[in-house]
Order: sequence, then C-alpha cells, then structure tokens
Amino acid sequence: MKKVTVLVCYDVQVSDSDGPRRLRRIARACKDHGVRVQYSVFECVLEPKDWVVLRARLLAELDDSCDSLRFYFLSEDVAKKTEHHGARVPLDVEGPLIV
Repeated sequence: MKKVTVLVCYDVQVSDSDGPRRLRRIARACKDHGVRVQYSVFECVLEPKDWVVLRARLLAELDDSCDSLRFYFLSEDVAKKTEHHGARVPLDVEGPLIV
C-alpha cells in the first residue's frame, strides 16, 4: 500500500477546564504517528490504515465548538520542496531513528 504524507495542524482552546487535557491527548496522538515540526504541527507519513486510526482518534478528542484541526495531504516529494530556517530542525520522518 502507498503511504500518505499528512501535515496535521491543530488549535485547541485551553481556557476551559477540559482544554489542557484535549491538547495533551491530541498532541500525544500526533506524536504516536508523526514528527512535531512546530508546536501544534506534525508531519505524519502513514499507511492508509494508520491514517484512518489517527484521524478517528483526533476527531474523537476534538471539541468542534471551540477547537480546530486541519489536515494537509502532501505530495511524495515534499521533503525536496521544503525549506526550514531557525531552531528546532525537524527529524527526517522517513529516515533512520537512532536512539
């Protein structure tokens, strides 16, 4: 199966009592499936079945009356077309992971 590359962006309102919990759970779901490239932005390279799981997990956490969530589907050559400047250089999502 062909992998999909998805940029996941979210904005969670944390002023209500449940907001910080939603924010942590959404960030954790993204971290489980991708690499953080900005504070609320993750790049995820996923098998189609994993994309279905992540999407469902995120939508289950979202309070659509005050939060927002965006998915951008990227082309396969996105790494070649991406420039990064400044701190927090993101990891290569598909490269080897050395612990």
